[in-house]
Amino acid sequence: MTTQLRLKALTICLLLFTSIGSASAQLRLPALFADGMVLQQKDSVQFWGWAGPGETVTIKPSWTSQVYTAKSSYMSQWITKVKTPEAGGPYTIEINSRNTIILKDVLIGEVWVCSGQSNMEWSYYNGVSDMNDQFALPPNKNIRLFHINKVGSNTPQDDVKASWTITDSNTMKGFSAVGYFFGKKLQEQLNVPIGLIGSAWGGTPADTWTPSPIIENNPVFKADNDKLNQLDWWPVRPAQAYNGMIAPISKYGIAGVIWYQGESNVGNHANYRQLFTTMIDAWRTSFKNEMPFYFVQIAPFNYGPGEDAAHLRQAQTASMTHPKTGMVVVNDLVDTVSDIHPKRKRPVGERLAAWALANTYGKQGIVFRSPEFKSASKLKGKVTVEFDFIGSGIQSSTPKITGFYLAGADGVWQPADAVIKDNKVILSSKLVKEPTQVHYLYGNALLGSVQSKDGLPLNAFKALISN
Repeated sequence: MTTQLRLKALTICLLLFTSIGSASAQLRLPALFADGMVLQQKDSVQFWGWAGPGETVTIKPSWTSQVYTAKSSYMSQWITKVKTPEAGGPYTIEINSRNTIILKDVLIGEVWVCSGQSNMEWSYYNGVSDMNDQFALPPNKNIRLFHINKVGSNTPQDDVKASWTITDSNTMKGFSAVGYFFGKKLQEQLNVPIGLIGSAWGGTPADTWTPSPIIENNPVFKADNDKLNQLDWWPVRPAQAYNGMIAPISKYGIAGVIWYQGESNVGNHANYRQLFTTMIDAWRTSFKNEMPFYFVQIAPFNYGPGEDAAHLRQAQTASMTHPKTGMVVVNDLVDTVSDIHPKRKRPVGERLAAWALANTYGKQGIVFRSPEFKSASKLKGKVTVEFDFIGSGIQSSTPKITGFYLAGADGVWQPADAVIKDNKVILSSKLVKEPTQVHYLYGNALLGSVQSKDGLPLNAFKALISN
């Protein structure tokens, strides 16, 4: 090669290198920061992204004259906080560095993450039965959806593939039905913009939504996780879903989380309460936010013999003692115990919204908690069961009350005859002369009929009977 050709080749390489370096130094934002986004109201929310090392980034929101600045690190990363006003919009946000990005149609409101496994992921396309009447509604520009693609990773990621969309007859079809109905109820009751971030993956255990050190450094959690079968297309190992679908959004300002998961942890129910509440705390640490966490109890389903699912539901019930949590019961929404995905999602989302409206937003007069077992006492062979959280009172959804069982010292369970009197249930069984234990729906796939007069089903339980 001649000297002239070598110089020409060197010049081309230098130009390419300069071009690549210039492109990599361009101001860039994560997918969350885009046209149509929703920011958490009345908060100091974090803005972050990438720019050339040492470059200054300025942020100019249209709701204020204040200009916010940040300086990019040697790793080209920058982050700063921006104060948001009360709910409203649309606004624009101008972000400047080497180049300028202008975000349009930005709303300020309430932002919630919708996460879990398939029952949270389930949408109209999966056969949800109670969405059809929503498609005739006009587009709702005050509910914005951010649907994260399913991506697992062995290391924490810094971005996701998704975009903000308004809610219309097309976008709602592929979004979590539970999340949509939750957001719709909030928007109607609060009259503010709602941002919903969907981050769910069917078949995933809580282990994979938990940061890896928590599992790896806990011998009990690690032993449980080692029993799960790893498949190429299905994340079950510690943090694989967390790294790909939660870590990238964990700096974003949110109001709280709704969660529907547990089916994939039925086999290790003994440690689920500790795992689940530890996961909640880990998310709160990641988001730097003691946010509320409202979740759904798994529905009756034929998992096979035994009571593993009942134990898991008991662990979920016990998890409500954890701060700022609440649980929705759905044992009345099951059409068949042969389907792990109950088709009716609207009441699930609305019951989650009731928890948020009452506990997060302080709305009065909302009945949000299902009736729960309080005590069981025996007199002359009959058992009286009392309940907490009965709202307007309890009733049966069918003429014959179903779902209660009694057992004596032999431990053999028999269906109980039941009547409701003064918001208590009176039980008896000709086959159990001296009952010592009582349960309601404490099995994998049992269905019952007791609910509050406000329409919330009685939570499953198993208890000893006092004399």
